[in-house]
Amino acid sequence: MSPRAAGRVRYAVVGTGARAEMFVRALVLDHADTTELVAFADVNQARMDAHNRWLGELGHRPVPTYPAGDFAAMLDKERVDVVLVTSVDVTHDEYVVAALRAGREVVTEKPMTVDVTRCRRILDTVTETGGRVTVAFNYRYNPLHEQVRRLLAEGAVGEIGSVHFEWLLDVRHGADYFRRWHRDKATSGGLMVHKASHHFDLVNWWLAATPVEVYAAGRLFFYGEDGRRHGYARDYDRAYGSPAAADDPFALRLDAHPRLRELYLDAEAEDGYQRDRNVFAPGVSIEDDMAVLARYSTGATMTYHLTAYAPWEGYRVMVNGSRGRLELDVAENDFVDRGTAGAVKGAALHGAEAPAEGGGAALTLRPFWAPPRQIPVEGRSRHGHGGADARMTGVLLGGQPDPLGRAATADDGALALLTGLAANRSFETGQPVRVADLLTPR
Repeated sequence: MSPRAAGRVRYAVVGTGARAEMFVRALVLDHADTTELVAFADVNQARMDAHNRWLGELGHRPVPTYPAGDFAAMLDKERVDVVLVTSVDVTHDEYVVAALRAGREVVTEKPMTVDVTRCRRILDTVTETGGRVTVAFNYRYNPLHEQVRRLLAEGAVGEIGSVHFEWLLDVRHGADYFRRWHRDKATSGGLMVHKASHHFDLVNWWLAATPVEVYAAGRLFFYGEDGRRHGYARDYDRAYGSPAAADDPFALRLDAHPRLRELYLDAEAEDGYQRDRNVFAPGVSIEDDMAVLARYSTGATMTYHLTAYAPWEGYRVMVNGSRGRLELDVAENDFVDRGTAGAVKGAALHGAEAPAEGGGAALTLRPFWAPPRQIPVEGRSRHGHGGADARMTGVLLGGQPDPLGRAATADDGALALLTGLAANRSFETGQPVRVADLLTPR
């Protein structure tokens, strides 16, 4: 019997950084009738204490906290049904595997993990235990992306020949990956894994296909030590306490944001983690400008480009088929307001800052021999990844219907990784990479 069939489901959250907050709020506010938050686990007690204080603000009692080393004991002591994994990417497999072997279900943040070895470990454990892993690919739940899925499945463009996908991270959002642990490829897999796995999963899902071969080129162009040549760098290691960072639009001002101060600055004494590194400081091992050419099991191809230093944020997707073309254009913001450039895009701020930035979205079907047609999309929001976060937690935590099959399995998580991992390999070798040589999809 599944935990959900037995009554209120007991959840524990491992990894209490900023991303955990979205899940915590969903558990204790949106789905409190069917879920119960029973524990936190983390390597840092101060971060768990911060989340417990925020629970009090929501009218919820504090929950027990456990050092990460006591994770297995926590599962039994708190009678955990499902583990929510929101820790640093490189540690996902540790908690996923331990939970599966203890007979628990798992919901893990994307990416499922960061390399082939860890990916195999998770898949092998799913096979051995018969356990269930769900990967939180929230982009599947964006109403725009759901509509693309429907149109393509209905044959709106016929047989799909190719996809072009361009993703732009602006100099506020993009810079943030170069301030924190994501700047180290060993812990994040680089943006081909941490960020682009979202996009590669969408293409897999939209096309109902798997990647076969990948060729890619990527480099660190804008950030890091070499990026100093562009003239934006200031001389400091981390922003807090540094006069040189005072008016730097690339500096994150942790002390100006109470949530971030409590979650990171006040927690530094325990583990030394600095959330506000200089984006032009040494130690960046990830790329910021990446191009990918992928071939899929259906014969379709994809050209993909990710730029992490753009003046505006958004994406363009063009799907070419035997009956026409589908175009998705999204501007999440059309410029970066300098006054809020040192903020963070994400759950930690809850949209408290509202810079005067515009945005918009359009979905256009261009059939052969007919005028283009704008496709209306209902339910899109300016918050929570286009409304996707609330829709995702409704399915994953609230048990809401999922007719589009948006809940991603461990196999889906692996498939999303494969394009990014193959791209990383191609960066190193300069050669095309056959996906089957990395990990055979199941």
